[in-house]
Amino acid sequence: MKDTLGVLLAGGAGERLYPLTRDRAKPAVTFGGIYRIIDITLSNCINSDLRRVYILTQYKALSLNRHIREGWNILGSEVGEFIEVLPPMKRVSDQWYQGTADAVYQNIYSIGSEQPKHVLILSGDHIYKMNYDLMLRQHLDSAADVTLATIQIDPDETYRFGVMAVDSDNRVTGFEEKPTFTKLRSPYNPEKVSASMGIYLFNTDVLIPILLKDAEDEHSHHDFGKDILPKMVDDYRVYSFDFVDENKKEALYWRDVGTLEAYYEANMDVVSISPVFNLYDEAWPIRTHQRQYPPAKFVFEEPGRTGQALDSIVSAGCIVSGGTVRYSVLSPDVRVNSYTEVDSTIMFSHVNIGRHCRIRRAIIDRDVHIPEGTTIGFDPESDRQKYFVTDSGITVVTRDYSLFENPVSVDYFTSE
Repeated sequence: MKDTLGVLLAGGAGERLYPLTRDRAKPAVTFGGIYRIIDITLSNCINSDLRRVYILTQYKALSLNRHIREGWNILGSEVGEFIEVLPPMKRVSDQWYQGTADAVYQNIYSIGSEQPKHVLILSGDHIYKMNYDLMLRQHLDSAADVTLATIQIDPDETYRFGVMAVDSDNRVTGFEEKPTFTKLRSPYNPEKVSASMGIYLFNTDVLIPILLKDAEDEHSHHDFGKDILPKMVDDYRVYSFDFVDENKKEALYWRDVGTLEAYYEANMDVVSISPVFNLYDEAWPIRTHQRQYPPAKFVFEEPGRTGQALDSIVSAGCIVSGGTVRYSVLSPDVRVNSYTEVDSTIMFSHVNIGRHCRIRRAIIDRDVHIPEGTTIGFDPESDRQKYFVTDSGITVVTRDYSLFENPVSVDYFTSE
């Protein structure tokens, strides 16, 4: 991978993850307790021995920039390795990024300065494990101009993906961007459709002229899926690389966590007894940056007041004090107080849940304090008056929740 440059797109507004993206970029949203979403893709880069990565940011990138600076400054700059954030610099345009292709185009000078033979374009909001070196090997063996990583989806899901026709040699012969209906079928399974994962491996000498030409097209959306790839199919060697999952489970695991429902379900996936996405795989480690906290603690062992967590992820610094947590993900420094029950819930850092609360199927943003006796997730209509509730009934409690009349009751380990 020494001749390959990674370009990680992390500048989307993340509107479908609102309100979690109200104050942060989508790749900076917490995942699996201690991670940020972007950590998954960056870990794939490191595990694939990809050691030059640009991260293209745009919206609300303060916390994302800080996370990258403090947690991913791990490579050897003296030997040309780096993970570096590139904000919009408007060097070749006076506008913000207008699409995925435009984001790469506006950083064309930074890409060119590294003189890579190949450019691997990645997304910062997907959950999966992939060895990009395997994709590069096939790309070289097939003498491709561009290789697209693909997964196999059901035909009723095509409206969410770029889909393609692929022949028996893995060459792409047709491309459609998010069609509501398609006759295309996968060469690997006639009941499936080959869909783009948003991972593109270009030869640099092919990518640069195409981006320059697209930038001059006033009718273009400046998007890889809508404009660049469909036009390349007839004139270039475009190939498909079928996803090889490093997760080592029976079913392939790749999730686009761009909606609240998808994000919630992906977090619930990691708390199962045999998780379909394994965070504990030493052969493919997921790394991150986090503050130093003391170990998690569980206190009180009285009938009806036992501090316990079942089938859950409980991060460092958490104290479950006489409450019960089930099927949930707790980020660092969360406090669950006595007689409270938490079920199937994601809690970000520094959340404090008062006594006698009942919470289920919720996402609670960082720094939120839930007052004593609060019930969340049992009455959607009542919840909608105070919180954000999705169509599927997931309740999102954010930091602007200030309807507190009573302070949070906190246990101080007395004998009361």
